[in-house]
Amino acid sequence: MKLKKAIKKLVKELKIDKEYAYSWQSNIAMAFYDEYKKRKKRYVNNKELSIIANKAANNFLNILKM
Repeated sequence: MKLKKAIKKLVKELKIDKEYAYSWQSNIAMAFYDEYKKRKKRYVNNKELSIIANKAANNFLNILKM
């Protein structure tokens, strides 16, 4: 139940504090941007985009765990 309570608290704070919510948005966006920029080619197909997005999500979660 600790995790459920923590997530509820996080969601509550994200709704209340717009600047805090924006900081989360920015970190998620940068994780995606960083993964995308690692690619040599600029345009990717849907499969490649899915791979990039999943790597970005993993990158974000790793940062979050610090």
